[in-house]
Amino acid sequence: MQGRIVKGIAGFYYVYAEGFGLYECRARGIFRNRKLKPLVGDQVEIEVVDENDREGNILEILPRVTELVRPAVANVDQALVIFAATRPKPNLSLLDRFLLMMDRQSIPTMICFNKMDEASEPELAALGSIYRDCGSRVLFTSAREGAGVGELRDLLRGHTTTVAGPSGVGKSTLINRIVPDARMETGNISEKIDRGKHTTRHSELFRIEADSYIFDTPGFSSLEPEGMEKEELRYSFHEFDPYEGGCRFQGCVHSMEPGCAVKEAVQAGRISRERYDSYLQLYRELQEKEKRRYM
Repeated sequence: MQGRIVKGIAGFYYVYAEGFGLYECRARGIFRNRKLKPLVGDQVEIEVVDENDREGNILEILPRVTELVRPAVANVDQALVIFAATRPKPNLSLLDRFLLMMDRQSIPTMICFNKMDEASEPELAALGSIYRDCGSRVLFTSAREGAGVGELRDLLRGHTTTVAGPSGVGKSTLINRIVPDARMETGNISEKIDRGKHTTRHSELFRIEADSYIFDTPGFSSLEPEGMEKEELRYSFHEFDPYEGGCRFQGCVHSMEPGCAVKEAVQAGRISRERYDSYLQLYRELQEKEKRRYM
């Protein structure tokens, strides 16, 4: 029997088989020997060992289309990163790191600023302006009031989407709007530190409709760029694309070089200052890592 892992907790994997339902499964020892761990989202082959108790074993993991490290999920074809529009204040550096991580894995990403009902029009306009040319679609929603949820649901149709973002931004509330049967636990914002409480502790896959699935994943508070050279970074900031090749020096990395077309575009307001500053911060981090590597 074939199915899909929809949840994994403490060594148990919950596999949904179309037409048969949900089975609690364990992975065979062969996976440990091959250093292969089943992931939520995996298509698997299982054997049923107890039909009454809905128990089984995972025999084989079918070939993965995609595999993400963080969040650790398989077979997604797009990502949705959710931040609050105003509270907690969106950490744009963290958002940019997630976009970079997805771009490096060739996963198309949508940006959703939730809680739009708590933000002013100028605040929403500013966020839209920063990310207008980043290569990702920008959405504004209010999970509490239902605003923008219909548009988001349409964009999820026909896809397997991983959802990510820091805690307290309304991920679980938004998923409850899209998949009422999910009944995700929701949390409040801490008044003291203006951050959300973690309510999602594991990745879980929910069926929206035929051929449409959405992951809920644990919130994150930090992301580090891994496995890339500083010279590659500029290719993941897509607002730079129209200016590549227009700089005075070939191979310009848009940092300290004179005659840089990207820096001129920033000065003219054609590229977001916030995005450019984020690029410089990431570039310097990669530069420092490179120095430490050769010390």
